[in-house]
Amino acid sequence: MAAAGKRSLAELSLDEFLAAGCESEPDGGSEEEAAARPAKGAAAQRRQGGKARQPLQARPAARKKGKASEHKDQLARLKDKDPEFYKFLEENDRTLLNFDASDSSDEEEEKLHIPPDTLEEASDEDEEEEHETVKRKRVSLIPVSLKMVEEWKKAAERNLTPKLFHEITQAFKASVATTKGDSGGADPSKFQVTDAAVFNALVSFCVRDLFRCLQKLLLLKTPKNKLKMVLPSTSPLWSKLRLDIKAYLSCTIQLLSCLTEASVGVAVLQHVSSIVPYYLSFPKQCRALLKQAINLWSTGEETVRVLAFLVLNKICRYKKEVYLSPLLKQMYIAFVKNSRFTSPNVLPMINFMQRTLTEMYALDTHTSYQHAFIYIRQLAIHLRSAMTIKKKENFQSVYNWQYIHCLYFWCRVLSTIYPSEVMEPLIYPLTQVIIGCIKLVPTARFYPLRMHCIRALTLLSENTRTFIPVLPFILEVFQQVDFNKKPGRISAKPINFAVILKLSNANLQEKAFRDGLIEQLYDLMLEYLHCQAYSIGFPELVLPTVIQLKSFLKECKIANYCKPIRQLLEKLQENSAYIASKRQKATFGVASRESVEQWEKKVKEEGTPLTKYYTQWKKLREKEIQLEISGKERLEDLNFPEIKRKKQDESKEEDKKEFKDLFELDSDSDEENVGFPIKGKTKAKEASDDSSEASSKDYGEDDDDEEGKYEIEEDEDEEELEEDSDSDEEGKEAARVSQGSQKQRSCTRGMSRSDLEQLAQGEEDIVEDLAFSDDD
Repeated sequence: MAAAGKRSLAELSLDEFLAAGCESEPDGGSEEEAAARPAKGAAAQRRQGGKARQPLQARPAARKKGKASEHKDQLARLKDKDPEFYKFLEENDRTLLNFDASDSSDEEEEKLHIPPDTLEEASDEDEEEEHETVKRKRVSLIPVSLKMVEEWKKAAERNLTPKLFHEITQAFKASVATTKGDSGGADPSKFQVTDAAVFNALVSFCVRDLFRCLQKLLLLKTPKNKLKMVLPSTSPLWSKLRLDIKAYLSCTIQLLSCLTEASVGVAVLQHVSSIVPYYLSFPKQCRALLKQAINLWSTGEETVRVLAFLVLNKICRYKKEVYLSPLLKQMYIAFVKNSRFTSPNVLPMINFMQRTLTEMYALDTHTSYQHAFIYIRQLAIHLRSAMTIKKKENFQSVYNWQYIHCLYFWCRVLSTIYPSEVMEPLIYPLTQVIIGCIKLVPTARFYPLRMHCIRALTLLSENTRTFIPVLPFILEVFQQVDFNKKPGRISAKPINFAVILKLSNANLQEKAFRDGLIEQLYDLMLEYLHCQAYSIGFPELVLPTVIQLKSFLKECKIANYCKPIRQLLEKLQENSAYIASKRQKATFGVASRESVEQWEKKVKEEGTPLTKYYTQWKKLREKEIQLEISGKERLEDLNFPEIKRKKQDESKEEDKKEFKDLFELDSDSDEENVGFPIKGKTKAKEASDDSSEASSKDYGEDDDDEEGKYEIEEDEDEEELEEDSDSDEEGKEAARVSQGSQKQRSCTRGMSRSDLEQLAQGEEDIVEDLAFSDDD
């Protein structure tokens, strides 16, 4: 033993280790302990099967037994040391003195796990047996074939039974399990689907025909009132089919989450929409379906989005009190999450989400008010922090697409639900938030954002019959922007204000910026004023606008900008005169609100000059916006009757190129000599040709034509010369557009006869010089 003690611990056997440990124990040499230790050591050795951790567990047991024997010896010594106390214990607690060490050890051993006498050691054979078991299970699976699917289909159409429905459900479960891509683990059913054709046939059968047969089996009656729904749980056979239906519904949700093909997703969603009553019978499956449908509604393909919305709407209409409030919250969060970025391709989807989510909020105004109050308040808190802290991060929390889309969405909600006494109090705070958003950073860079806010206010004002002072935010732009300023750079493409929130410094220097801005201001004023066109106070409402537009026309020297503004001004004045003549015949006073409303309603039905003009303009504008969103050419460029004129333009473009090549052209063309000798520079020549082109076209030219006009308009004298040289073509355009005729008359009045003669002489002199240089 001494030699064993010198050896290292790893070299000791279990018996040697236990024996060495016992020898070191004080007072531990009883015969019972010596007899028990080898037995326990052997049992521990069998239990471990070669593992090294059991000796650490056997040693505390031996210590416990040694402590019990020691306690017994202490009681024996107590008799000699204190006989009186020992006698007291004999009289009162005899069991304490009859303490036996073997009893305590037996109890302790009973608490421990007692292994069997013979244990098999762990080896590779166990793993092989497990693999064999799995193989046996796999072999026991029944492969589904096309023949089986056809037999199930015929049997179901003849007479569907609970047993047959169970088999079909299990096969459907097996087919859906293949979409996971998991080969291992517990198999979902006794069937196995490995062929794609079998998968398609089985899923197609379940989606199209299975529940139609199940409906006959459950003997469900169609309700007389379509607003009510008969749940399948009322059927007497429901208890037999309940578990299988539940498994089928869960598998259908899983199938929806795995599908990537839009056409298959459409078919499955149509099936889900038809079996909504079954989902309503299982709250857990219904919640899972709502979650998946929201995901498809916010991220899926167009048709998938529509069908997912129909499923959501159908569930909420029949279980409004249970699912509507949480569903509105999740749909709103999904809408905000997916409206972070806006592009021409994404914008239609965002508009779809706004309109459909508005339909959901219209289902219950009381629930909608709670959500609208919280979210509008949240928008106001973001705006307040941006106004008070004035840091870049706070500004960005307001001036982003998610914030703007939310503002427009709530305007749409309040407009759709109106009239509603519940939602009406939210109109004022929402209006204040939008106005605060406009005033937060009122610079030219954020004009696109201002346009979006103005459109939201116009929508809210028109549909809620609430007067909102929108015109000041539009007219303010005329005072801040100098439209006569020469552009710093020429842009090839127009700016699409529908998909931007701010402009870069380079955009502000482009001519396309001013062109698009005039177009936007024209649209916004017309959209807002047409909804006020039948108001009895329209003449007073538009008076500041008329004054501002007249001031703009006096200051602006750009014909392309003056033209639409002058046209709008004439329409406003015409409508004001119409309303003024109508209200002169009124017999009621201003205080009679009911009479005023009846009068306005009558005028609205009859129509006003501005509303009639707006109807025609709106049709053309909607087509133009669709083309702009799709990234195609402008609507004016697709005017087919202008094809011949475009051919003439092409010939002039060829002449321009010849101008550049050291003026190598024939001098027979009198038309081309008109604009050439004025400046004597290539750039001026190109501008002159562009001006002659533009004079023969209607309003709404390409950017290149407008750029040509713009450069000419910078020099007033040269502009007059150009207009006189093309007086014939200007006369034709003046017959169609009154604004052009007014401008032409004003230009001709400003020129005397001597000026015209001098112009003619100047042209001849320069042409002669050019002809001479060509001969050289």
